[in-house]
Amino acid sequence: MTETYLTKDGFEKLQAELAELKKQKNDLSVEINDAREQGDLKENAGYIYGKQKQNVLMNRISELELRLRSAKIVDNLAVNKDQISLGATVTMKDRNTGNTLTYTLSSADEANPSEGRISVSSPLAQGLLGASTGASVKVTLPSGEKHLDILKVEYK
Repeated sequence: MTETYLTKDGFEKLQAELAELKKQKNDLSVEINDAREQGDLKENAGYIYGKQKQNVLMNRISELELRLRSAKIVDNLAVNKDQISLGATVTMKDRNTGNTLTYTLSSADEANPSEGRISVSSPLAQGLLGASTGASVKVTLPSGEKHLDILKVEYK
């Protein structure tokens, strides 16, 4: 079983999703039972749709339970707070454009670029891992090379 690294917020988000899916599963069971009582199951669209939806729901529940069982919460791990790793918020300056960028490195489950959270497995994050404040890094992205100066690394 591979370990899943999550922040505390990410872990709680997955737990909340799991609880909601289990509630939906219970509601769906009632719908399926109601559809079953309507007669012939081979031609009962409500029953067939309900069973298909239940299958998708059960797969997601199993996936979440597995991730949560194997989760390691990054906030509790002893990491070198001077270096960039999962959970770090990094402020950097793009030498090419002069723009200042700030991103938090998160797990794929927590990534949301519009909120400044990028997956630790993204090309940008991979190029930043292990660097520290004051370092200059060259990151190869699909759009080309970026030259970045690391201004600040913090863990919140």
